[in-house]
Amino acid sequence: MNHRLTAYLLLLIVSVIWGVAGPVIKFTLGSFPPIIFLTYRFALASAFGVAIWAIRPPKFRLNTSTIPHIILHSIFTVPLSLGLLFLGFDKTSSLTGSVISATGPIMVAIAGVLFLKEHITKAERVGIGLALLGTLIVTVGPMLNGNGQALTSFEGNLLIIGALVADAVGTVIAKVSLRDNVPAMALTNISFMIGFIAFLPFLFASYSMSEVITTITNAPLSAHLGVLYMAFLSGTLAYTFQKLAMKSIEIGEVAVFNYLFPIWAAPLSLLWLGEKITTPFVVGATVIATGVVIAEHKRRQKRRRHRKK
Repeated sequence: MNHRLTAYLLLLIVSVIWGVAGPVIKFTLGSFPPIIFLTYRFALASAFGVAIWAIRPPKFRLNTSTIPHIILHSIFTVPLSLGLLFLGFDKTSSLTGSVISATGPIMVAIAGVLFLKEHITKAERVGIGLALLGTLIVTVGPMLNGNGQALTSFEGNLLIIGALVADAVGTVIAKVSLRDNVPAMALTNISFMIGFIAFLPFLFASYSMSEVITTITNAPLSAHLGVLYMAFLSGTLAYTFQKLAMKSIEIGEVAVFNYLFPIWAAPLSLLWLGEKITTPFVVGATVIATGVVIAEHKRRQKRRRHRKK
């Protein structure tokens, strides 16, 4: 199997893991407040990373150019992106959160234009504009429904959009770090450790140690399984697979697999969590899908022409 097909297979696995993650996060937040959930998750992931390093130390050199990139990537990817994501899922439905999250590639494309000076065509701009319009419709949808949770859901949707912006910046920085020959597993583990350290002040500013211990010990087994899923499958494994794929293909191609998130999330959101589909959600999701098709069709044509050259 060539490098490109291997990358696609890895990203398909990642899309399933992260698609399922939305409902898992929503379910587990029923037992753990966001900051306890996040700190617990990254404590486990960091401990696993330390154990891996003790057995097999990573072989790469830190220098004045790689250290800032690693630190910035870690801050944008974990405390900012995942912190906002979990706070968002705590306020909105997992189905809505998963659809908004699927627009991540659009944010990555915009980040590429802003930070890497990448060029986008008129058709791509139209597609991106439609996708952003659809995201806006899904985001303000709760306000249109006018139910008692409308404002809370709207706030949650905005937090998830903020998470996508932070993740897009982190993705661009990760590509730079990988070009500097920082191993994918090392980059993942370092980001989780920095994230764990970053969450600690917020944890103890919100809860005492006894409250944290009581919350964790009193949680049902299903909640702990949710944390384990997020720590190891959706954490160490998925992030490592994603970064391995980044080494072989372009950032835009990596991000395209985010569009599959709602396919894996929808059945669990509807059947497991009992969530409902609303009219603004359907309209917004349709507009997003239309924009994505237009933007990605044009990007594929550009990639084909580039390869022929």
